[in-house]
Amino acid sequence: MRRFAAAALALALTSCAGLPRVFRAADPLTAQEHARLGAAYDSQGLTAAAERQYLRALVLDPRHTGAWMALGNAAYAAGKYGRAARRYRRVLNLEPGHPGAANNLAMVYLAQNRRLSQARVLAESALANAGTLRPHILDTLEQIAKRQARPAPPAD
Repeated sequence: MRRFAAAALALALTSCAGLPRVFRAADPLTAQEHARLGAAYDSQGLTAAAERQYLRALVLDPRHTGAWMALGNAAYAAGKYGRAARRYRRVLNLEPGHPGAANNLAMVYLAQNRRLSQARVLAESALANAGTLRPHILDTLEQIAKRQARPAPPAD
């Protein structure tokens, strides 16, 4: 009887090897597509869904500066300035001189009313590659100057 039980157990265990395994399908979207989907959710005010998509983009591409910027912007809008600053710094580490990240980090410091000298340096450095962000960066510099009671640089 023991031999029969042992044989039955061995047969049962070997038949388990043929059972289907649970697996995760590969993500059909690229990091860029997740970031675009996040932006679409953002535009509809679906902040949590947008954040999930940006995080998914970062799982696929940890160097995706657009996703880091979007997460920083969401944190800033929520008043989570420390988190926003970390995310903007991440962008600056990945892409030194990124004008949006430099300006937004300056805005974080301005919102916290601290590191205003550093905020000014960040915003001034952002002007070099400002492009369409130029008016926003000049506004940041003006706000910093008011806080510091110093004149802002000329707008050209």
